[in-house]
Amino acid sequence: MRKSLLLATAGLAAIASPAIAQDTGGATEVADASTNDNVIVVVAQGREQRLQDVPIAVSAVNAESLQNSGANDIRQLNQLAPSLLVSSTGNEANGSARIRGIGTVGDNPGLESSVAVFIDGVYRSRSGAGLNELGPIERVEVLRGPQGTLFGRNASAGLINIVTQGPSFDMEGYAAATYGNFDTIRLEGGLNFPISNTVAARVDGVYLERDGFYTDQVNGGTVNDQDRYLLRGQLLWEATPDLSFRLIGDYSSKDEECCAAVFVTPEIAPGATRNAALDPFAGPGGSGSLLSTQNPIIPILLGLGQDPRALTDDPYDRNIYPTAGRSYAGETEDWGISLQMDWDFGGAQLTSITAYREYDNNQASDTDYTGVDILFRAPGDDAGARRFETFSQELRLQGEAFDGVLDWLIGAYYANEDLTVTDNLQFGSQYGAFAPCRVILAVNPALASPGDQACLSATGRAILDGTAPGTMPAFGAATPAILGGLDILSQVNSVGSNGTQYMQNSENFAFFTHNIIHITDNLDLTIGARYTNETKTLDIDFNNTNGFCPTQRALQTPLLTTPLSGLAGALISLTCQGNSTTELNALNISDERNEEEFTGTVVLSYRPVDDLLLYASYSRGYKAGGFNLDRSALTGAFYNPADITGQTNLSVIVGPAVLNNPANLQFDEETVDAFEIGAKYTGRDFTISAAAFRQEFSNFQLNTFNGTVFLVQNINSCGTDLGGADRDTGGLTGACAPDDVEPGVISQGIEVEATLNPTDYLAFNAGFTYVDTAYENDLIGRDNGTPLDPALRLLPGDQLSNAPDLVVTGAMSWTPPIGNSGLSGLFYLNTRMSSGYNTGSDLLFGKEQESFIVVNGRIGVRGPDNRWSLEVWAQNLFDEDYTQVAFNTPFIAPQQTYSAFLAEPRTYGVTVRTRF
Repeated sequence: MRKSLLLATAGLAAIASPAIAQDTGGATEVADASTNDNVIVVVAQGREQRLQDVPIAVSAVNAESLQNSGANDIRQLNQLAPSLLVSSTGNEANGSARIRGIGTVGDNPGLESSVAVFIDGVYRSRSGAGLNELGPIERVEVLRGPQGTLFGRNASAGLINIVTQGPSFDMEGYAAATYGNFDTIRLEGGLNFPISNTVAARVDGVYLERDGFYTDQVNGGTVNDQDRYLLRGQLLWEATPDLSFRLIGDYSSKDEECCAAVFVTPEIAPGATRNAALDPFAGPGGSGSLLSTQNPIIPILLGLGQDPRALTDDPYDRNIYPTAGRSYAGETEDWGISLQMDWDFGGAQLTSITAYREYDNNQASDTDYTGVDILFRAPGDDAGARRFETFSQELRLQGEAFDGVLDWLIGAYYANEDLTVTDNLQFGSQYGAFAPCRVILAVNPALASPGDQACLSATGRAILDGTAPGTMPAFGAATPAILGGLDILSQVNSVGSNGTQYMQNSENFAFFTHNIIHITDNLDLTIGARYTNETKTLDIDFNNTNGFCPTQRALQTPLLTTPLSGLAGALISLTCQGNSTTELNALNISDERNEEEFTGTVVLSYRPVDDLLLYASYSRGYKAGGFNLDRSALTGAFYNPADITGQTNLSVIVGPAVLNNPANLQFDEETVDAFEIGAKYTGRDFTISAAAFRQEFSNFQLNTFNGTVFLVQNINSCGTDLGGADRDTGGLTGACAPDDVEPGVISQGIEVEATLNPTDYLAFNAGFTYVDTAYENDLIGRDNGTPLDPALRLLPGDQLSNAPDLVVTGAMSWTPPIGNSGLSGLFYLNTRMSSGYNTGSDLLFGKEQESFIVVNGRIGVRGPDNRWSLEVWAQNLFDEDYTQVAFNTPFIAPQQTYSAFLAEPRTYGVTVRTRF
């Protein structure tokens, strides 16, 4: 709380301190600070309007601000938009954007984005597409809150709209070269030229290479490097004064090693300590680090070859100790073509945007992030690959009626997308040595002998089988079956998925209208509505090589009705982890889901004086449902009929041959009802905007990793007190009557943004967001009232992950002339101050990130008319250490340890620019 108060104080100070332009939604003209003219034109409502006339919450950044901030992709927008947070995890294709604390955890491509990303009017299938190089940008707009009318599905939290710089009829070009630490080399250049009086062309290119931030102490080299390029070509044809076409083609490629992780220590997260129960849900116990040898699993790792330095190094030294020979190599190709037509009929204007895009990504990994070979994806086309092929068509017709009283807009949208996910996730060459140790630790930790057959020394085996003097068979008549099961488990090495494919098609069409009624000169009523229809089909072609699973299942199943059921179940579960079994190969899995949704908005805005706009709004947003593209979900949850509280999920034990049901892969669409009031004041040298909002999410889609598999569940709440049943370990407790289901997530808070141009060449701005984005109490699963998954029992009443309650941003830009030389200086700073939050979607202790501050800076000198410039810059100037996302280290329990994807360290360099 004390840190939040300090940040709040800093935020108030930032209003009067250096900053950059924010809340300049969709700027198409940005006045020079020296003119003291703050009139900005926006297109956030589908037509050109002055910012002070637009009754929505928008943050936007123009080209100069983006260049000064060093923004090459959407992650750098974190510094400029306080309500936005962009992060990436185990694969940059999984980049996740959050607005007002709401976003999608991106590790499962079956989930759509809560924050939509549009580039030049074309919807990108996942927000990770914005982590590519963007090239020259005209502006970036961040629209906050659901945008379900003009932008449609998958904008339930908001959207990021990126507009690249288009062709003009002037002959001009530019070039820039950057060199920085980590041997960063970035080259950028472009040429704009007229072909005729009506046709102009533009070509842009970017090349970037950089060493990785992590040092691989086992295999050599670095990880989290960058090696990428972008090419983009455009044609503009102004066929007549009223008809124009803009054709855009782009191609980008990445060939990089990503994404390494380090163990979480108490220095990163004070909650990463052991407790007596070895239970991660019981909270930190203050009994020392989870990585000490007092945690029973740590001696097992060390005995199997884990480098002890991985457990004791300062994580922010960024040394990693993966399995020898394992790789993080990945490739991404992203290309597309779009055609935009704008036709002014005189009484109306028609816009058409036609686009086709393909996005391919594969990413190898040492998936357990340890030095023991437990789980991996080998490099290649099948390495967690995802391929999107998307065609889209949008039509908008806009005009006026009744002598300008009605400003109307109607439109239609169609998209057809094929998504193919291919995977080769396999157990590693030491899984068979590691997994039996998990069982032996439960039987008798003193017998664990990592490296020996089934984690048992000859003496340990003799003690269990009763051949040691003075002993009896430890498991009675079942002893041969149990020991045989351990031997089977010890053979589960280098088997698993071998090109399994998930093939999903999504077909979507929508009709929409957005109308502004000018009731009086000062009072407007905006009414918008959208109908969306979406059909998704799924086909799965399993190819799994784990033949040990059905053998183990056959051996242990007779014991499931005996007192040894827990031990037998553990052997099956570890052998068949995540439904990895050849039994899948005989299955024919197909399914289809269809959904229809109405979304829209109503806004009442009033201007009591010319410089002040007041508004109140209601909007409804929608995020499509879909399929969990993970075989582990195929069997759903299954409990013994005698287990009336659901303490033990037997689905993996029973197996997919019996329990497979495609319906288990489905999750429902997410909806949001949002209420907002706001005010915007625009003076000659000063602007300020404020908004207070409340957003209620039903069927909130949550994706979380529990250390073994990814869980996807809808989240709602119950209007009746569940008496703590949503916080217990039972999978069958805490159900709710369907008529009593209420929203499960509430996001509410205030946002303030201000800009100040006190003198020529000097611009300040600041942003302040206080938001309480939290789960309700008495949580349940789907809106039919099913109980919450026990793995999520820490969620009720707590903040969402990666949802700080307080964020303050500020920036300054000063470009003074240097005497009468024609030269000018550049002094630029921006900062983001964030309160603490939990980075894990299951909110386990030990995944917390404390409050932190990140500062970026740039100084330079520029030639006459900005024809050239020399700039020195630094990102994360004070080398602030913080975590993007912490997660359960796969299989490393008890007690569960955590790993983390760290944020970038300080980078710095020099940039030379020229234009002509």
